Amino acid sequence: MRFLTRSFLGLFLFAVTVGLLTVAGLTLKSAIDIRNAESTDAKPARERVFTTQVDRIEPGRLTPVMTVFGAIESRRKLELRAPAAGPIVTIAENFVNGAEVAAGQLLLRIDPADALSARDLARADLAEAETETRDAESALVLARDDLAAAEEQANLRQQALDRQRGIGERGFGTTSAVETAELALSNAVQGVVSRRQALAQTEARSERAVTALDRARLALADAERRLAETELFAEFSGVLSGVGAVQGGLLTPNEKLGELSDPNALDVSFRVSNAQFLRLIDDSGRLLPLPVTVNLDGTGGTLKAAGKLARVDAAVAAGTAGRLIFATLHRPVGFRPGDFVTVEVAEPPLDGVAMIPATAVGSDGTILTLGTDNRLESQPIELLRRQGDSVILRVGALAGVEYVSERSAMLGAGILVRPVRPGDDAQPGDDDGAELKTDAGQAGTGKGG
Repeated sequence: MRFLTRSFLGLFLFAVTVGLLTVAGLTLKSAIDIRNAESTDAKPARERVFTTQVDRIEPGRLTPVMTVFGAIESRRKLELRAPAAGPIVTIAENFVNGAEVAAGQLLLRIDPADALSARDLARADLAEAETETRDAESALVLARDDLAAAEEQANLRQQALDRQRGIGERGFGTTSAVETAELALSNAVQGVVSRRQALAQTEARSERAVTALDRARLALADAERRLAETELFAEFSGVLSGVGAVQGGLLTPNEKLGELSDPNALDVSFRVSNAQFLRLIDDSGRLLPLPVTVNLDGTGGTLKAAGKLARVDAAVAAGTAGRLIFATLHRPVGFRPGDFVTVEVAEPPLDGVAMIPATAVGSDGTILTLGTDNRLESQPIELLRRQGDSVILRVGALAGVEYVSERSAMLGAGILVRPVRPGDDAQPGDDDGAELKTDAGQAGTGKGG
């Protein structure tokens, strides 16, 4: 027991000794650090020199590209509707969604039995009307000949009366002979009147026959049209969509059967703001025929199609702003109505401008330029466009000026830098380790972009 007590006492004394030595060492180190710090403060301050990538602003002519989103629309689209009522007896094999059909192809046929009967009946009526017309024309010819004969007979009776009167005036004739001649003339004149009435009736019959013939021809044309309406043909080559007809289905008049759209006549519609719209029109307010490029992105690649601006929507829909613009596409291979695409519009070119990286512009709309003694200066810019990861600015007095192409939090006005120009090996942002002796109060303290 006494042995354990002495062992624990020895361990305790050893621990106390180690602790005291540690405290003494820390105290000594602290004193040395304080002394070194006091000697360092007495030395002049040294300024760090940062390495940064710079580039030169060169004025030139650039074509800004406006990027918006749009949708593909069909410029040539036709609704397929049932022209007549009845069951479907024939339907094309490719009358299905997504199928391509050729112009003039038969898509479906409705039962033509009733239409055929109506056409045959109209043909029979037409033949009857033609026969009646021929009979009326023959009767008209006979009536005219009969009238001519009656008029000739009346003329002869008139000549006979004149002869009897002449004989009576010379004292050779009798009164009864004259009266007989007058009675015969009266009967002849009455015959002429009767023949004229018959001719008038025959002419009326002929006119009625001609009218009936025209009516029969119209009825036949209508019957043939109704027969033709039992067949539905494709008016142009295109792609089918929304097809719902099946063979044997009973159709009602004007029932919608699907849609036919031309895949080669496509437009893209997209909406722009009022400010963007002002850049796409001329001084008279008309839309410029600027070129556009449409992109449809996919995992296997990108579909592209070129086109040009065509028209502007006539009105602004309620709850919307800006303008809805339509562009006509040339050879839009692979595109379909409803595709959501990216539209790039080439705006009118700008002169006296330059394109720089967007990372060179600070949140306050300034850039850092390289001044005298390689110190940075903050310069305001006239920003014209933002285009992807770059911006387009008006050059003006900044022509030929070198600027920091990638700002960082450590860079600001007054900071001393070592510029790295295009083609140099040094990487921007690396500290080259060089130090310049300056007074403490002259060290650069500019805030980063």
